[in-house]
Amino acid sequence: MDLARIGQALDTYVRPGTPAVAIRMLGSANEIPERAKMPLRDFKVKMPLCQGLALSRRHGLVMAMGKDDMNCPLGALALGFLPAREGYLDGRFGIPFWGSSNEATAKLAQAMPRLEYGRHSHVLAAPLERAAFEPHALIVYGNPAQIGRMVQAVVYVTGEPVVSSSTGGTACAQEIAQTLLTGRCQSVIAGGGERVFALTQDHEASLSIPAGIADAFADALEETHKRGVRYPTRSYLTFGGSLPPNFGQLMDYLEEGEK
Repeated sequence: MDLARIGQALDTYVRPGTPAVAIRMLGSANEIPERAKMPLRDFKVKMPLCQGLALSRRHGLVMAMGKDDMNCPLGALALGFLPAREGYLDGRFGIPFWGSSNEATAKLAQAMPRLEYGRHSHVLAAPLERAAFEPHALIVYGNPAQIGRMVQAVVYVTGEPVVSSSTGGTACAQEIAQTLLTGRCQSVIAGGGERVFALTQDHEASLSIPAGIADAFADALEETHKRGVRYPTRSYLTFGGSLPPNFGQLMDYLEEGEK
């Protein structure tokens, strides 16, 4: 994967306000780079997964997180760091708390994408320009117009619509777990937790890109640009403006003075 090329294409054709975040799932702690920061070890706190990803996106840090670094069980479940036990799957803990009933909460819990339990020990995240590893996925944040621009490039590559699935929470599960499980891009609207703890702004959504199409995606941004799709969106400006009648009367009056 040509990370420099992908970053250049994003900067040229999308102009996101924050860099893309490269994601890699690790099999053991031995794979954690020496320069990586870990919440518990380096900051003496535990945090949600989305907050750790935000430290990469907003502060430019290389971050590594395992279950011991997390205080949000949903992120740990999504990455397979913890087992999905019966008490979670049957909804008895009431998470997510906006489920209308125990049955609805259980349905949401069971449907949340989860990587295989125990397969990975840590997740590694870095802004694209600092990623000295081969990512499994990229996550790019932007406004709706920027997300739409990237969707055009994805569709150019795949010929298929980009899937969007949101529950008001657990954006991390869609961005990472669902992307890796399906090998398909995901367009994600952040939930409440991410906006509270990761400071994701009201105008921001995200697009996750699996490694398998990342290079083709960069080429597609350039090609679709050549075909006329742009960000910022190019306005249609070659129309004849309709002005109030007195503007036309004034124009006629002024032109009479030239005679």
